[in-house]
Amino acid sequence: MIAPVLEELAVISEAVERRFADERRVLSFGEYLALFASDPVRYSRFAGQYLRDMLDHFGRDLVDRPSGQVTRFRLFDLSFLEDREGQRRALAGHEQVQAELYRVLENFVREGRANRVILLHGPNGSAKSTIAHALMRGLEWYSTLDEGALYRFHWVFPRRSAGRGVIGFRGEEQVTGAGTSYAHLSDEETDARLFVETRDHPLFLIPERERAELLDRVIATAGVQDPPTDFIRRGGLSHKNRQIFDALLASYGGALTEVLRHVRVERYFISRRYRVGAVTLGPEIGVDAHERQITSDRSLAALPASLQSLSLFEAFGDLVDATGGLLEFSDLLKRPLDAFKYLQITAETGEVQLETQNLQTNCVMLASGNELHLSAFREHHEFESFRGRLELVRVPYLLSYLDEQRIYDAQVAPQVERHVAPHATEIAAMFAVLTRMRKPDPERYSGQLQEAVEGLTAVEKLDLYATGAVPKRLAVEAQQVLRANVGELLHETDGSVDYEGAMGASPREMRGVLLDAAQDVHYAGLSPFSVLSELERLCTRRAEYAWLGVDPKPGGYHDHQLFRRVLKDRLLDLLEDEFRVATGLVDEASYDELFDRYLTQVSGWLSGEKMRHAITGWFEDPDERLMGEVELLLGVTADTKVWREALLGRIAAWAIDHPGRPLDRRAAFDDLIHRLREGVFRERRPAVGRACRDLVILVRDSGSGLDDARQEAAQRFLERLCHDVGYVPETAADAAHALVQQRYRDVLG
Repeated sequence: MIAPVLEELAVISEAVERRFADERRVLSFGEYLALFASDPVRYSRFAGQYLRDMLDHFGRDLVDRPSGQVTRFRLFDLSFLEDREGQRRALAGHEQVQAELYRVLENFVREGRANRVILLHGPNGSAKSTIAHALMRGLEWYSTLDEGALYRFHWVFPRRSAGRGVIGFRGEEQVTGAGTSYAHLSDEETDARLFVETRDHPLFLIPERERAELLDRVIATAGVQDPPTDFIRRGGLSHKNRQIFDALLASYGGALTEVLRHVRVERYFISRRYRVGAVTLGPEIGVDAHERQITSDRSLAALPASLQSLSLFEAFGDLVDATGGLLEFSDLLKRPLDAFKYLQITAETGEVQLETQNLQTNCVMLASGNELHLSAFREHHEFESFRGRLELVRVPYLLSYLDEQRIYDAQVAPQVERHVAPHATEIAAMFAVLTRMRKPDPERYSGQLQEAVEGLTAVEKLDLYATGAVPKRLAVEAQQVLRANVGELLHETDGSVDYEGAMGASPREMRGVLLDAAQDVHYAGLSPFSVLSELERLCTRRAEYAWLGVDPKPGGYHDHQLFRRVLKDRLLDLLEDEFRVATGLVDEASYDELFDRYLTQVSGWLSGEKMRHAITGWFEDPDERLMGEVELLLGVTADTKVWREALLGRIAAWAIDHPGRPLDRRAAFDDLIHRLREGVFRERRPAVGRACRDLVILVRDSGSGLDDARQEAAQRFLERLCHDVGYVPETAADAAHALVQQRYRDVLG
C-alpha cells in the first residue's frame, strides 16, 4: 500500500518540478533581461496597464439590451472559475459600470500611472464589492498565465569561503566564474538573502539614463509602437534597495555587473489570501503603509561589512502588499477625513511619505462608498480638493428584473435545501426592481415620446427595461418611438443625486425574503406564493427601510401594495400559460402556424391578389372565413380594413427597427399571438381546470378516486411539467392547487 503512494508522490514531485522550470520561477538578472527583450511591453507594465490588459485578455461580448447593444467584459462572468463560486460571485448586469472602469484604466495607461482613486458609489448591496472581487479573481488567474507573468527581485549573498570574506567580493577566493550570477545558488551555498517587500521592478536596478537608452533600443528592435511608460522609464528603487545597491556598487568600485550577480529575480503570483497584489481593507484609521527597522539576526550578520553598517528599514502595510495589483478601500467614506487625506498626494504623486522615505506606490486604488456618506462628503469644504483625485463611478441597483433574478438564482437558490419552484426568484426580482422605479418627467421629452412617457406606469417600465416590451395600449407609432428611446429614459436621472436605482429593496433584503420563504411549511419548496407572503410581511416594516416610507405616486410608483397585487396576477397568468401548454390539449406551435396563415391571407387581401391553395394548388381569393375566425378570437372590434392595414404597418416598423434582419413574427406580433392563444384557451378552460384538479389528487392523494384514464392523463401532465418547466411533483401540485382555487373555481363548480 505504501509503495504505490510513494510512486504517486514521485510523479507529483516531477510534475511540480517541471512546472516550476516551465514557469521560469527563478532567473538571474541576465536571464530576466533576455526575457524582457522578448516582449518589452508585457514585462514593463505598471498596475493600471496590467489591469487593463487583464480585462482585454478575457475578452468582451456585445449584448443586446432594450436600450441597444452594450459591451460586456467576460471577466465579470467568472467563467474561468470551475467551482461554484464562479457562478455565485459573477456580476449580473452593470455593463455601464464595466465600461466606465475600462475607460478609467485606459486613461491611466495614457497618463502612464494610476493617478486617481476610483470611487465606486451606490446604495448598499449594489455590487460594489462584487466588482472588486471579480477584478481580484481575474488578477489571480491572469498572473498564472505566461502573458500575465510578474517578476520581482531579492538580494542573494553567497556563503563565506573558509572564513575569508564573502564570495564574489574582490580580493576574496571565488568558487564561481567571473560574471556568474548567485541567483541559482542553493541554500547550502548561501549565507544571506534580503527580501524586497516592495516588489520593485528588476529594471529599476539599471540607472535611469542608461535604462532609457536600453529601453529605446529594445523597443525599437521589438518593433513596438507605444513608447515605454514613465513608470518603467523613470521609476526608482525603494529606499532599502537603493541603500543596498549603492553599498554594493561602492564595494565593487562601480562594477554594475558585479552588483547584479547578487540579484535573484523571482516570478510571483497575485493572491488575495496571501495579500500579494490584491488587498481589501476596511475603514481603519491611519495611513495604510508603515516601516520598521530590520532587526539583527544570523542572516544579517552574514552580510558584507558595507551592508551591516546600514540602518535598513523595510516597508509594510496594505499599500505595500497591494503593489503591482489592486488595493480596495471598502467603505472608504466611513473613515474620518483625516484618515485618508494622504490619498490626495499619494494618488497625484504616486508616493506616500513615511518617516525615513517616500515610498513609491504602484497599484490601482479602488474605493467604495454608499450614497449617504458620499452626500455628506460632498458638503465638506475639502471635497473640491479631493474631487480632482477621484474617479466617481456610479453603481446603482439593477433596473432589469432578468439581471436581478440571476443574482438570486446564483446566490440564494443553491443555499435553499428545498426545491426552488419556477417563478419564485422571478417574483422576488420583479418586486425588487419595481421598488427602484422612478416616475419619469414628461417635460424632458417632446412629441409622441412625451405622450408615451406621460402615462408610463411602474409595471410598464419594469417590462420596458427588461425585455423592451412597450405598452400595447399605445398606438403603433408611439410604441416605435418609445422603443427607440429606451436608452434616453434609462439615463434620464444620471445627472441627479437622487437617480433611478439609488433607492429600493436591495438584493441583501430580498435574500432574507427568499430564505424565509423557503421555510414556509404550507408549501413543498420555495414557492412563489410563499415569496408573496414574505413580501407582504416585509412591507409592514416601514420604520426599517427608507424605500417603504416613500409616498405612492401616480402610475403606481412606490405603491408596494399595488406591486404585490400585480405580481400575484402576473404569477397566475404565467402558471396558466405553463399548465395550459403542458396539458397538450393544443400544440403550442399551432398558434404560430394559425397566425402565419392569417397574416398571409391579410397580405393577399390588402394587395388584391389571389392565394395559392396549400392542397389543390389553385389560386383562390383570400380566405374570409379564416380571417374572420381569427379576428373573432383576437377580439377585433375596429374597422376590418383599418385593422388589417395596421398589421402590415407593424411589419414595416419591424424593418425600420431591425434593418437587414428577417421578420421575427413572434417578436413583432407577440401580443396578438398571446391574444390568439387566450381566445383558443377560453374554449378549453374547463378541461385545463379539470387537469389541474386531477394532478393535485394524483400527488397529494395518490390518485384516489381517479379512474385509470384520468390517472394516466394526470401522470403525463405531471411529467411534462417536471421535464419541460422544472417542477417536482410537490411544487407542481402547489401551483395546480393555487390555480384551481383562484382561477378555475368558476368552471369546476
